[in-house]
Amino acid sequence: VNNTCYPLMIMRFWRSIYMPKLAHIVTTLDCFSRQWAEIPLLARTHGQPASPTRMGKELMVFVHRLKAQMELLDAVPHCAKFGGATGNMNAHRVAYGDRDWISFANAFVDGLGLQRYQVTTQIEHYDNMAALFDACKRINTILIDLCRDIWTYISQGLFKQKTKAGEIGSSAMPHKVNP
Repeated sequence: VNNTCYPLMIMRFWRSIYMPKLAHIVTTLDCFSRQWAEIPLLARTHGQPASPTRMGKELMVFVHRLKAQMELLDAVPHCAKFGGATGNMNAHRVAYGDRDWISFANAFVDGLGLQRYQVTTQIEHYDNMAALFDACKRINTILIDLCRDIWTYISQGLFKQKTKAGEIGSSAMPHKVNP
């Protein structure tokens, strides 16, 4: 049961929560990159002033990076093990030897929206889950890069943070807004 329910839960989370939220981030960045397409910006390399660029282009870098990872993430199949204790359907065949268990298992797992691993051992091998989580790790790295760039733009005075009425930004310096 676990070899089917965990991939099903992960697939539903990925499709109904994770990917829509990530798509919203990409859409928002894409809108800002187009809105700020012509705003000049002095690029930096190794923290030092470098060549001119545009704010929109700098944000578009993140749009492209995230879209590439989303495509890789979409390509990872959501798979489940359904093959008995050791992957041979032995107990199934003993109980109901006249049934085509391979076809039944394929149809059942397919009906859940998953793909069935055709050859397994006792457990699901988790290769595709590892691929999903590796993609998530890469996406998190891209988002950390984005946050660092935005923090740098704030530090350089290129972006300004909005204060909220009644909100204290820092316990030691109430007039300040922390990023």
